[in-house]
Amino acid sequence: MVADRDALRATAEAFAAGTGPVAVDAERASGFKYSQRAYLVQLRRAGAGTALVDPIPMSSDLSELAPALTGPEWVLHAASQDLACLAETGLVPSRLFDTELAGRLAGLPRVGLGPMVENLLGLALEKGHGAADWSRRPLPQDWLVYAALDVEVLVELRDVLTRMLDEQGKLDWAHQEFEAVRTAGPPTPRAEPWRRTSGIHKLRKPRQLAAVRGLWEARDKLAADRDIAPGRVLPDAAIVDAAVTAPDSAAALGSMPVFRGRSQRRLTAYWWSALAAAERLDAAELPRPTAPVDGPPPVARWADRDPDAAARLAAARAAVAAVGAQWTVPVENLLQPDLLRRLCWTPPEDGDVAGFLRKGGAREWQIALLAPVLEPALATRA
Repeated sequence: MVADRDALRATAEAFAAGTGPVAVDAERASGFKYSQRAYLVQLRRAGAGTALVDPIPMSSDLSELAPALTGPEWVLHAASQDLACLAETGLVPSRLFDTELAGRLAGLPRVGLGPMVENLLGLALEKGHGAADWSRRPLPQDWLVYAALDVEVLVELRDVLTRMLDEQGKLDWAHQEFEAVRTAGPPTPRAEPWRRTSGIHKLRKPRQLAAVRGLWEARDKLAADRDIAPGRVLPDAAIVDAAVTAPDSAAALGSMPVFRGRSQRRLTAYWWSALAAAERLDAAELPRPTAPVDGPPPVARWADRDPDAAARLAAARAAVAAVGAQWTVPVENLLQPDLLRRLCWTPPEDGDVAGFLRKGGAREWQIALLAPVLEPALATRA
């Protein structure tokens, strides 16, 4: 374990003297903590061995490692899940190889790290702690073994996948995809994240939705302040239940399931204030029954609203599926489904499909494969 500045400097020196790519992984405490910070960073490089770095005693500042790790290619599995928390510690790759994404492009049926290591390297990884509370201290020894194994053979896996992709003529595609992952900014925040509350589909009345929104926002604030996963502060089911039941007093709320529990009784006034505020809203302040739509309407409505657009989408999906089958690449890796829908709903007036795809973030390999088959698909009529 690397848990102080002296050990961190020694690790930086060792990794700077190492050779080849650096295998990287990070463990968070999703499901336990509100933040997505890294609670453990695993590193491995030939000549340097494996380091398990605990960022917490060092205020999550691992920037002393950055010079040693800038330049070498990083090898991660499902890199998009870890890059943000690694960046928070001061670690950002200059080059990247994503073994999960490589497996998808190579047409592998199972792209979890365990199945890939087993199928391609003939090894079985220790399992069982991926969803653990990594904020716990001290970390148990078997958890540390599990964490170390996640980077133990990543470079060997990268080498096998590189050969596979090269033989399939897809290595350049993979490098374009890796660079897109590396340079992707943070996702755009959702306009109304409270609408993702599980069970909200049961509600239709604006006043009920206002209650969900009020409780969700109150929970989110409390969860952020305490750094606790929102679902551990108050379950979604309890929020929906309160919105449906519409208790008329704090006492009535406190008698409901979950809310009458010991940990919730201290918060009865807090939750009630959120519900009461939602009840006082004017009609104009209530949320709409459906979420605002950025882009085309739901596909189920296309046939009625624009039959030609529905026909274009069906033809385009068939064309993309045919290309995916030809190259053994999942259709979602060929083109983002949302971009395909936008293309079919509002085709470019100048007919420049390649330009439309490029503006929407498609990579050049995707454009080269798909633009020629999408152009005739867009001419389809109902």
